Amino acid sequence: MLTTILIIFLASLLILATISYNRLIRDKNRVLAAWSDINVQLARRHQLIPKLIAVVDSYGHYEQQTLTRIIELRTASQNSDRPEQKSLLENRLGDNFRQILLLMENYPDIKTNQQYLSLQDNLSEIENTIQSARRYYNGAVRNLNTRIDSFPDLLIARLLNLKPATFFELQLGPSTH
Repeated sequence: MLTTILIIFLASLLILATISYNRLIRDKNRVLAAWSDINVQLARRHQLIPKLIAVVDSYGHYEQQTLTRIIELRTASQNSDRPEQKSLLENRLGDNFRQILLLMENYPDIKTNQQYLSLQDNLSEIENTIQSARRYYNGAVRNLNTRIDSFPDLLIARLLNLKPATFFELQLGPSTH
């Protein structure tokens, strides 16, 4: 009788540990996949930068320093894989985008340029997609972090040396309309 109870108890613990392990791994993989989605959207945004700079340069009245800063921030962000660092760089990049777009608003000719209008539409679409991807990623991070901090999952998380993931904070992108 005691042996049966012990076997049932150990089997229950094994089942609970397996379920906990599988949930932690599932949530960890969701965070990784969501982070990959963010990087894809940021890469799309980064691809627009040379086109934006080409349009801005064609009008020739803009600060070269701001354009150089945008290129430097783009490169630094592309080379970063940590959410907290990428968040900082992308926010600074967005601030510089806003500065360029505000300068461009002062030139009526550029606002009618089809390439500029197309860039605005593309940038607006990408910014919306980035915000959706960011919300999904942060939701996945919240779920993983909650599981890592909750009993009994925290026991398995500690055994696996799982650390809480970092949220990705991003200001709304440049106002394009």
